[in-house]
Amino acid sequence: MDVAIIGLGLIGGSLLRALSAAGHRVHGYDADPATREAAGASTTTAEAAKNADLVVLAVPLPATDAVLTELTTIGYDGLVTDVTSVKAPVRDLVGRRLASARFVGGHPMAGKETSGFAAADPHLFEGCAWVLCLEADTVLADWLELAALYTGLGARVVPATADEHDRAVAAVSHVPHLLASALAARTATDRLAATLGAGSFRDGTRVAASAPRLTAAMCGGNARFVRDELDAVLADLTAARAALDRPDPIAALQPWLTTGWKARRNWPPQPGPATELPAEADELLRLGRAGGWVTAVAQDRRTVTAEVPFQRS
Repeated sequence: MDVAIIGLGLIGGSLLRALSAAGHRVHGYDADPATREAAGASTTTAEAAKNADLVVLAVPLPATDAVLTELTTIGYDGLVTDVTSVKAPVRDLVGRRLASARFVGGHPMAGKETSGFAAADPHLFEGCAWVLCLEADTVLADWLELAALYTGLGARVVPATADEHDRAVAAVSHVPHLLASALAARTATDRLAATLGAGSFRDGTRVAASAPRLTAAMCGGNARFVRDELDAVLADLTAARAALDRPDPIAALQPWLTTGWKARRNWPPQPGPATELPAEADELLRLGRAGGWVTAVAQDRRTVTAEVPFQRS
């Protein structure tokens, strides 16, 4: 496949390297001249995309509209996907700006706190969950083509709608970024606390090292679901605060802690036996809603190999 990747940060750069290593023809473009030089990339979006079967949008959400405008200018009408951490706004932008192209939204859950092309890793996607959006107007053949491409890189492809994705990542990615930043900020003026910080602080604040502009775009771009999830977490923390005022705060905290303890013991999901499913939209969405994923797509695109996680007791 001939692939153009627009944006060569951590995800775009890693995808360029992974696809190249897998034997695909890959052309990249980045707005930063130093990144283009380091990656041996094209000098314009148009140059990268002119012969592409697939264009991957790997730029931050605020830059997506400008890239889509460039693709419209050159009359690109092929397959487009993205790796943005918010799906509904990108879906809506593509619908307004690039209606002639086929679009399948995507998001690999493979980020880390470092960024830029220098941090790119061709093995980044091995074992990661890669959401591919299935909407009412998604061309199933395009979805399966991308699922085959990404499972070929070792990813687990998770079918979901854009809204389902955005609600879920608010809980497991976006609000955790806000919590990590709040916790990290507590040590900004407390030298003793910074010195005593160990495993809990390190693990709980790792993503606070992410570039603020990227975290702001991610959380602000998903504001409607992040608001709801943050409100729910604040309510839970308020309940914990109330437990500390009880006559026996130790006893009061234990039931509050138990739900999270059980959930964390069951994470990450462990795959059940592989099964073959029809490559049909309804079947795929049911799989995703059950927490399952696709590990392979049959060559004739009629079936997929899928796994559904089982719950540990």
